[in-house]
Amino acid sequence: MLKDIVAVRPVGDFRLFIQFEDGLEGTIDIGELVSFQGVFEPLKNLDEFARVYVNSELGSIEWPNGADLDPDVLYDRIASVAKDESHSSAKT
Repeated sequence: MLKDIVAVRPVGDFRLFIQFEDGLEGTIDIGELVSFQGVFEPLKNLDEFARVYVNSELGSIEWPNGADLDPDVLYDRIASVAKDESHSSAKT
C-alpha cells in the first residue's frame, strides 16, 4: 500500500503537515510517534526538527542526521484522523 510522501513542512512544535501522492494530506504530531531517543534525540531541538525533508527516492520523510519515519505509518495515522473528522462532521 506504500504511498509516497510528496511534501512536508513543519507547522509548530513537533507537528508536520504531510501530503501524499494520492492527495491525502494532514497534520501529524511526531511527538506522539517517537520518544526522541537514539537517532531521534537531536530532533528535540525544534531547529533541528524543522530541517525535515522529503526523500523522493524512498517516498518518505527524513532529517539530515538519518532519522526517518515509515510512510505507511504516517499515512495510516493521517487517514484515520481524516476518517474520524469526516464522521464527526457528518453527525452535526
